[in-house]
Amino acid sequence: VQLVESGGGLVQSGGSLRLSCVASGGMITSNTMTWLRQAPGKGLDWVSTISADGRNTWYTDSVKGRFTISRDNAKNTVYLQMDNLNSEDTALYTCARGPKGKYSVRGQGIQVTVSS
Repeated sequence: VQLVESGGGLVQSGGSLRLSCVASGGMITSNTMTWLRQAPGKGLDWVSTISADGRNTWYTDSVKGRFTISRDNAKNTVYLQMDNLNSEDTALYTCARGPKGKYSVRGQGIQVTVSS
């Protein structure tokens, strides 16, 4: 399986972006999926996880109420809706197959830059 992210870019503080992660070469319908991010000069941080059926979601505290993870298993795609963005959300966002801390596949990542 390969994961490819899209939807990143430059946005003003308070704005929104929707990231997509499309899987190819195999199905992810039975997999828990996770979004990670790495800010400049910092380590890789967990952002959010969604269960295989989409019924359960988890978020790091700093994005709760602003980010929403979802998935469309018919499209083999996972999304991350990001609202009310601020400069601390500037990072390279990566999707991964697996629950928090147990990733079997990761994408290349997509840059999100929030200007103040």
